[in-house]
Amino acid sequence: MTLELAMPQTGQLPQVKGPELNDRDFINEILTHEKYLSSGYNTGLLEMQNPQLHETVQAILSDTHNCQFQLFDQMFQKGWYKMKVADQQEIQQIKTQFTNYQTQFPTFQ
Repeated sequence: MTLELAMPQTGQLPQVKGPELNDRDFINEILTHEKYLSSGYNTGLLEMQNPQLHETVQAILSDTHNCQFQLFDQMFQKGWYKMKVADQQEIQQIKTQFTNYQTQFPTFQ
């Protein structure tokens, strides 16, 4: 059985959605755009040599992350964004997996 973590639905969305865009659609589109921007800024930041440009883009990336979180939180608070709740066995399995990866790094002691 899969459990989902979500706020209760507000009742603002119809059960069968038509072609018109609603608030959820608009916020979801903006959230997707913010994720795309974060990815691009992050890639660019990793390849920047100029310290001033690096600092500026790093600040923009931080702002983008903050905006993304606010949008996600807004959707979650309205019950429009659900997350799967991991059980203790899944958490332990992932922890073991990443602990095992650690042994592959040359600096692991």
